[in-house]
Amino acid sequence: MEENGKYRAPALDKGLDILELLAKSAGALSQAEIAKELGRTTNENYRMLDTLVRRNYVTRTPEGDRYMLSLKMLVLANTHPPRRRLLDISEPRMRQLSLQSEQSCHLAIWEDGDVVIAAAFSAPGNWRQSLRPGAVIGIFNTGSGRILTAFQSEEARARMLNEHQLVVGEDKTDITTFSKELDQLRDLGCVVEPSKTVRGTTNISFPVLDPSGNAVAALTCPFIERIDGHPAPPVEEVTKMFGAAAEEIGRQLNGD
Repeated sequence: MEENGKYRAPALDKGLDILELLAKSAGALSQAEIAKELGRTTNENYRMLDTLVRRNYVTRTPEGDRYMLSLKMLVLANTHPPRRRLLDISEPRMRQLSLQSEQSCHLAIWEDGDVVIAAAFSAPGNWRQSLRPGAVIGIFNTGSGRILTAFQSEEARARMLNEHQLVVGEDKTDITTFSKELDQLRDLGCVVEPSKTVRGTTNISFPVLDPSGNAVAALTCPFIERIDGHPAPPVEEVTKMFGAAAEEIGRQLNGD
């Protein structure tokens, strides 16, 4: 027993280290690369990798010599009851919303220091911009991240900003300046602003609130304006649709 009163499980630690490494890697890794990154020999990792592959947490590339994370972790996360309830309530409304607005939509949540896309629906027709479920996005440069952080207690907001790991392309903003921006967004109740990551897109983002007024999720539309002859709903109308949908999801989630 350790001095801190907790039992250690070295084999479990090794397995979790491999999963965390593969989750952060842009591509598949070889056994030698995994061993080098973790400071272990290939023999130390061999049995653990074999078990993770057999249990479908890790998959081999077609060539068989490199390893990558499977989607099993995402599937397990989606079956966790609180998250499953959120998705069960949100997804039918989001599907309807995507058809009604003729825009893509996604639902973002806070998970272990990251803003994660929990569900997404692409716009109908030929033109769309959407994020894939499981994608990790920024706090400072996305509507979802900003609205999730704005609608939190001071303690929760500070913890989120402290725990957040910057994603590719995200620059950290001065915390004092950013906090003032978040206060303004909270007063407005939503984000409607040009995307800070791509041109030609307006981010529309509303919080899904718990009974205490804190955001459990952010419902977001990456709005693309049609300039041809198709009479798609304008940004003002789509904003009203997403605001009503976020409010309805919150009501159902809280049993109101």
